[in-house]
Amino acid sequence: MTSRDNALWLQCWRDQRTDFNQETVNQLLTRFWPGLDLAQGSRVFVPLCGKSRDMVWLAKQGHEVIGVELSPIAVRAFFRENRLQPARRRFGKFTLWQHGRLSILCGDYFSLTKEDLGQIDTVYDRAALTALPEDIRRRYVAHLSLIVPANANVFLLTTEDAEETETPGQAFGIAEEIKALYSVGFEIDLAHVESLFEVDPETPNQPPGRTEYKVYKLSARPEAE
Repeated sequence: MTSRDNALWLQCWRDQRTDFNQETVNQLLTRFWPGLDLAQGSRVFVPLCGKSRDMVWLAKQGHEVIGVELSPIAVRAFFRENRLQPARRRFGKFTLWQHGRLSILCGDYFSLTKEDLGQIDTVYDRAALTALPEDIRRRYVAHLSLIVPANANVFLLTTEDAEETETPGQAFGIAEEIKALYSVGFEIDLAHVESLFEVDPETPNQPPGRTEYKVYKLSARPEAE
């Protein structure tokens, strides 16, 4: 991201404007992740992880979990709220926080290298892609391809405004964008769609809008390996 984007993200955590953060483990993760049938000890990368409790759940499944997060406030809160005592040390351009199977590299995602991460089997993206500004998403995916092995799969959860997607003249919805960004290296399987009518907290007096929660399983193409 740009230095301006980074500054805005850090300010969000300083101001505690973190409504995007889920306080419980994502139900779609717990429902569909076991179908990946990953081996014990598989290494899972969680980009832009914030203080997501999903990482604790993944570690409890027997995975080695490594996240990356820009805000030290978020990283500190993750370990404190989960009552974990991490070891902390400098690690290249990052600060590495570590407890058991859980590691978080505190620093800029775009500064990560393949050597920083080591072997990664699966990427877990819960709205990291869609949280980014649209003009940054292509760069995000391009950088991901540089730092994880070509045979690593991606488990991607998105939250999409169904009404925006269905608006006449709307040229490019999230589903089309995912296809454009990932189809070269991955087979894209839209494994699940769940529609809910929800009130936008920013416009509580407006009628509920329809939100679609989607599970994408992206499998590395053999020729990309």
